[in-house]
Amino acid sequence: MLFVTSKLSIPSREIKYVYGTSSGPGGQHVNKVATKATLLFNVLHSESLSPVQKLRVMEKLKTRINKLGVLRVVSSKFKSQKKNREIVRDRFVAFIRESIQPVRKRKKSKVPFASKRKRLDSKKKRGETKRLRNRVHPEH
Repeated sequence: MLFVTSKLSIPSREIKYVYGTSSGPGGQHVNKVATKATLLFNVLHSESLSPVQKLRVMEKLKTRINKLGVLRVVSSKFKSQKKNREIVRDRFVAFIRESIQPVRKRKKSKVPFASKRKRLDSKKKRGETKRLRNRVHPEH
């Protein structure tokens, strides 16, 4: 059982771990032993996520989810399979925790009067500078 938040926990049966040989540090050891850990979680068929949470996860983690709706988190940073599994689990929990948060609506803020005034003054000054560059036409 993975505890994502105080209200959300994901049962172990919904999570699948796959191990394989990894690239990176470790020399001959990583070529022989399956140290790379991959966590697979089917978002679409999850019983622990509500439909709204599923939509949020699918939207925010769309680059990590395949066409079948399976979220894939991989780690091959360490020589140890156990350490990579812990890293994958922690990253998975962080991804889910972040993605189920509702998006806050942006509050519109007014442009301060002083900054409007400052902008208009600088425009007037610039216009005056350009006007002074024109030829002086003598009045007939």
